[in-house]
Amino acid sequence: MTTTLWIIVAALAVLLLALSLKVVKQYEQGVLFRLGRVIGVKKAGLTAIIPFVDVLHRVSLRIITMPIQSQGIITRDNVSVDVSAVAYYRVTEAVKSVVAIENVEAAINQIAQTTLRKVVGQHTLDETLSETDRINLDIREILDVATEEWGVAVTLVELKDIQLPESMKRAMARQAEAEREKRAKIIAAEGEALAADALGTAADIMMAHPLALQLRNLQSLVELGVDKNSTVVFPAPLMSTIGELGSFLARENAAATRNAAATATPPNVTATPAPDQLPSQPVPNGKTLPAGATT
Repeated sequence: MTTTLWIIVAALAVLLLALSLKVVKQYEQGVLFRLGRVIGVKKAGLTAIIPFVDVLHRVSLRIITMPIQSQGIITRDNVSVDVSAVAYYRVTEAVKSVVAIENVEAAINQIAQTTLRKVVGQHTLDETLSETDRINLDIREILDVATEEWGVAVTLVELKDIQLPESMKRAMARQAEAEREKRAKIIAAEGEALAADALGTAADIMMAHPLALQLRNLQSLVELGVDKNSTVVFPAPLMSTIGELGSFLARENAAATRNAAATATPPNVTATPAPDQLPSQPVPNGKTLPAGATT
């Protein structure tokens, strides 16, 4: 009988010891209630409590990822879209997260959905698609203010998916195509303007140097000859210029020949004056004979 009693006492002692010793993990804090009142916060490690008197609530301090369900939202320009997001939050004050609200995760999920609908509804469709960073920041700031008194800090909110109606997708595709065509035409026009400017500058240079145009024509003929073409078209200005060059060279050769003949005189030869250049000679009867006449 005594042995049985000792066994029962030992079993009760082990049970009480197991109930009185609690382990708080490194990423947790323990909120200790004694007879329904908060008496403190237990840090990570082994903690002893009074069985049946104390209650220890463990609260995780890690960042929690919470998906926000897709919400049907009407934007400011009356376009219906479905938007889903994801929020990241963590508990900063364990006592508030246990005492101030019953279920902090469910509360944050609900307020995140309503805040998402409210913020996106204040923007147009184009702003929703292009200014997601600003929308994310606005949602996070609103949630952070609302959850501060719950001992929770919202660290990040990101829009995850934006679903558009099919008709709106087709309209946006047509708009994007038109925008691309507009840019292509503008770029082509700018290229034409630059090319016209360059051609004008080249024309001024060729006007000052006429042979530059002919050199350009010859270069074009060389480029045509690379493709082994059987037909070569000579521009009319080139043919006229070739004729003018030939006339110019003939005139230069004739002038050079005359100059050479005028400057060259044979050796030991006395030039005879022309008859009209001889002086008149007197005759005995007092008459004057014409130049070159004899009596």
